[in-house]
Amino acid sequence: MDENKDVVRCSWCGTDPVYVRYHDEEWGREVCDDSRMFEFLTLESAQAGLSWLTILRRREGYRQAFAGFDVHKIALFTPADVERLMHDESIIRNRRKIEAAISNARLFLEIQKECGSFCNYLKSFLPGGKPVINHWTNLRDIPASTPLSDAISRDMKKRGFKFFGTTICYAHLQAVGYVNDHFVDCFCRKE
Repeated sequence: MDENKDVVRCSWCGTDPVYVRYHDEEWGREVCDDSRMFEFLTLESAQAGLSWLTILRRREGYRQAFAGFDVHKIALFTPADVERLMHDESIIRNRRKIEAAISNARLFLEIQKECGSFCNYLKSFLPGGKPVINHWTNLRDIPASTPLSDAISRDMKKRGFKFFGTTICYAHLQAVGYVNDHFVDCFCRKE
Protein backbone atom coordinates (compact mmCIF):
# COMPACT_ATOMS: atom_id res chain seq x y z
CA MET A 1 0.00 0.00 0.00
CA ASP A 2 1.32 3.40 -0.95
CA GLU A 3 0.54 6.13 1.56
CA ASN A 4 1.75 8.81 -0.86
CA LYS A 5 -0.88 11.55 -1.09
CA ASP A 6 -0.15 11.91 -4.82
CA VAL A 7 -1.47 8.41 -5.49
CA VAL A 8 -4.88 8.56 -7.18
CA ARG A 9 -7.48 6.29 -5.61
CA CYS A 10 -11.21 5.81 -5.95
CA SER A 11 -12.71 8.75 -4.07
CA TRP A 12 -15.03 6.60 -1.92
CA CYS A 13 -12.19 5.32 0.26
CA GLY A 14 -11.30 8.81 1.52
CA THR A 15 -8.36 8.99 3.91
CA ASP A 16 -9.35 6.62 6.73
CA PRO A 17 -6.40 4.19 7.03
CA VAL A 18 -8.70 1.16 7.35
CA TYR A 19 -10.59 2.10 4.20
CA VAL A 20 -7.43 3.02 2.27
CA ARG A 21 -5.77 -0.30 3.15
CA TYR A 22 -8.94 -2.21 2.17
CA HIS A 23 -9.15 -0.32 -1.14
CA ASP A 24 -5.47 -0.75 -1.97
CA GLU A 25 -5.06 -4.38 -0.94
CA GLU A 26 -8.42 -6.12 -1.33
CA TRP A 27 -11.33 -4.34 -2.99
CA GLY A 28 -11.81 -5.29 -6.60
CA ARG A 29 -9.15 -8.01 -6.63
CA GLU A 30 -10.56 -11.21 -8.07
CA VAL A 31 -11.25 -13.83 -5.41
CA CYS A 32 -10.86 -17.43 -6.57
CA ASP A 33 -10.88 -19.04 -3.12
CA ASP A 34 -14.18 -20.09 -1.54
CA SER A 35 -13.02 -19.44 2.02
CA ARG A 36 -12.30 -15.79 1.14
CA MET A 37 -15.54 -15.64 -0.80
CA PHE A 38 -17.46 -16.84 2.27
CA GLU A 39 -15.74 -14.26 4.47
CA PHE A 40 -16.86 -11.47 2.14
CA LEU A 41 -20.36 -12.92 1.89
CA THR A 42 -20.68 -13.01 5.68
CA LEU A 43 -19.34 -9.49 6.13
CA GLU A 44 -21.47 -8.06 3.31
CA SER A 45 -24.59 -9.61 4.84
CA ALA A 46 -23.70 -8.14 8.24
CA GLN A 47 -23.26 -4.74 6.60
CA ALA A 48 -26.92 -4.45 5.48
CA GLY A 49 -28.14 -1.05 6.71
CA LEU A 50 -24.72 -0.04 8.08
CA SER A 51 -21.58 1.49 6.66
CA TRP A 52 -18.92 -0.81 5.26
CA LEU A 53 -16.35 0.97 7.42
CA THR A 54 -18.31 -0.11 10.52
CA ILE A 55 -17.96 -3.74 9.42
CA LEU A 56 -14.30 -3.41 8.43
CA ARG A 57 -13.51 -2.09 11.90
CA ARG A 58 -15.18 -5.17 13.41
CA ARG A 59 -13.71 -7.66 10.95
CA GLU A 60 -11.34 -9.25 13.48
CA GLY A 61 -14.23 -9.59 15.91
CA TYR A 62 -16.21 -11.40 13.24
CA ARG A 63 -13.23 -13.60 12.46
CA GLN A 64 -12.99 -14.65 16.12
CA ALA A 65 -16.75 -14.99 16.67
CA PHE A 66 -17.37 -16.90 13.45
CA ALA A 67 -14.65 -19.58 13.68
CA GLY A 68 -12.23 -17.85 11.33
CA PHE A 69 -15.01 -17.80 8.70
CA ASP A 70 -14.77 -21.60 8.44
CA VAL A 71 -17.99 -22.33 6.55
CA HIS A 72 -18.08 -25.97 7.74
CA LYS A 73 -17.87 -24.96 11.41
CA ILE A 74 -20.40 -22.14 11.06
CA ALA A 75 -22.87 -24.45 9.32
CA LEU A 76 -22.87 -26.53 12.54
CA PHE A 77 -23.60 -23.58 14.86
CA THR A 78 -26.57 -24.16 17.15
CA PRO A 79 -29.09 -21.91 18.92
CA ALA A 80 -26.61 -21.84 21.83
CA ASP A 81 -24.04 -20.31 19.47
CA VAL A 82 -26.59 -17.70 18.43
CA GLU A 83 -27.07 -16.77 22.09
CA ARG A 84 -23.30 -16.64 22.63
CA LEU A 85 -22.92 -14.34 19.62
CA MET A 86 -25.75 -12.10 20.82
CA HIS A 87 -23.50 -11.21 23.77
CA ASP A 88 -20.34 -10.69 21.72
CA GLU A 89 -19.63 -6.95 21.61
CA SER A 90 -17.02 -7.36 18.87
CA ILE A 91 -19.72 -7.96 16.22
CA ILE A 92 -23.05 -6.43 15.26
CA ARG A 93 -25.45 -8.11 17.69
CA ASN A 94 -28.43 -8.49 15.42
CA ARG A 95 -30.14 -11.85 15.89
CA ARG A 96 -31.50 -11.99 12.32
CA LYS A 97 -28.06 -11.28 10.84
CA ILE A 98 -26.38 -13.86 13.10
CA GLU A 99 -28.95 -16.49 12.20
CA ALA A 100 -28.59 -15.55 8.52
CA ALA A 101 -24.81 -16.07 8.68
CA ILE A 102 -25.38 -19.62 9.96
CA SER A 103 -28.14 -20.39 7.48
CA ASN A 104 -26.12 -18.85 4.63
CA ALA A 105 -23.18 -21.09 5.56
CA ARG A 106 -25.35 -24.17 5.08
CA LEU A 107 -26.63 -22.87 1.74
CA PHE A 108 -23.09 -21.96 0.67
CA LEU A 109 -22.07 -25.60 1.21
CA GLU A 110 -25.03 -26.76 -0.90
CA ILE A 111 -23.91 -24.52 -3.76
CA GLN A 112 -20.36 -25.86 -3.45
CA LYS A 113 -21.70 -29.40 -3.84
CA GLU A 114 -23.84 -28.40 -6.80
CA CYS A 115 -21.32 -26.23 -8.68
CA GLY A 116 -17.92 -27.46 -7.47
CA SER A 117 -17.28 -24.13 -5.75
CA PHE A 118 -19.14 -20.97 -4.84
CA CYS A 119 -16.76 -19.06 -7.11
CA ASN A 120 -17.88 -21.28 -10.02
CA TYR A 121 -21.49 -20.53 -9.13
CA LEU A 122 -20.97 -16.76 -9.21
CA LYS A 123 -18.87 -16.89 -12.36
CA SER A 124 -21.67 -18.78 -14.12
CA PHE A 125 -23.61 -15.48 -14.08
CA LEU A 126 -20.74 -13.42 -15.52
CA PRO A 127 -20.55 -12.82 -19.28
CA GLY A 128 -18.15 -15.47 -20.55
CA GLY A 129 -17.38 -16.35 -16.92
CA LYS A 130 -15.08 -13.31 -16.74
CA PRO A 131 -15.23 -10.26 -14.44
CA VAL A 132 -17.17 -7.25 -15.67
CA ILE A 133 -14.87 -4.27 -16.21
CA ASN A 134 -16.54 -0.88 -15.96
CA HIS A 135 -15.03 2.48 -16.85
CA TRP A 136 -16.29 4.89 -14.20
CA THR A 137 -14.73 8.30 -13.62
CA ASN A 138 -16.74 9.38 -10.58
CA LEU A 139 -18.80 7.96 -7.76
CA ARG A 140 -22.17 9.27 -8.88
CA ASP A 141 -22.00 7.15 -12.05
CA ILE A 142 -21.63 3.83 -10.22
CA PRO A 143 -25.00 2.10 -9.84
CA ALA A 144 -26.21 0.59 -6.58
CA SER A 145 -27.34 -2.49 -8.47
CA THR A 146 -27.39 -3.88 -12.00
CA PRO A 147 -29.28 -6.57 -13.93
CA LEU A 148 -26.36 -8.88 -13.02
CA SER A 149 -26.74 -8.29 -9.27
CA ASP A 150 -30.53 -8.56 -9.67
CA ALA A 151 -30.18 -12.01 -11.26
CA ILE A 152 -27.69 -13.34 -8.71
CA SER A 153 -29.60 -11.93 -5.75
CA ARG A 154 -32.87 -13.35 -7.08
CA ASP A 155 -31.31 -16.81 -7.45
CA MET A 156 -29.71 -16.67 -4.01
CA LYS A 157 -32.97 -15.57 -2.39
CA LYS A 158 -34.75 -18.44 -4.15
CA ARG A 159 -32.16 -20.76 -2.57
CA GLY A 160 -32.88 -19.24 0.86
CA PHE A 161 -30.02 -16.78 1.40
CA LYS A 162 -30.81 -13.88 3.73
CA PHE A 163 -29.44 -10.33 3.83
CA PHE A 164 -28.27 -10.57 0.24
CA GLY A 165 -30.46 -8.25 -1.82
CA THR A 166 -29.36 -6.77 -5.11
CA THR A 167 -27.50 -3.79 -3.56
CA ILE A 168 -25.54 -6.03 -1.17
CA CYS A 169 -24.93 -8.43 -4.06
CA TYR A 170 -23.50 -5.65 -6.22
CA ALA A 171 -21.23 -4.51 -3.38
CA HIS A 172 -20.13 -8.14 -2.97
CA LEU A 173 -19.33 -8.47 -6.68
CA GLN A 174 -17.24 -5.29 -6.47
CA ALA A 175 -15.43 -6.45 -3.34
CA VAL A 176 -14.48 -9.85 -4.77
CA GLY A 177 -13.40 -8.40 -8.12
CA TYR A 178 -16.16 -9.96 -10.21
CA VAL A 179 -17.11 -6.40 -11.14
CA ASN A 180 -14.16 -4.04 -11.48
CA ASP A 181 -15.41 -0.60 -10.49
CA HIS A 182 -12.07 1.03 -9.73
CA PHE A 183 -12.14 4.45 -11.34
CA VAL A 184 -10.25 4.66 -14.61
CA ASP A 185 -7.58 6.90 -13.03
CA CYS A 186 -7.21 4.80 -9.83
CA PHE A 187 -3.75 3.31 -9.39
CA CYS A 188 -5.33 -0.08 -8.58
CA ARG A 189 -6.97 -0.07 -12.00
CA LYS A 190 -3.59 0.28 -13.64
CA GLU A 191 -2.03 -2.67 -11.79
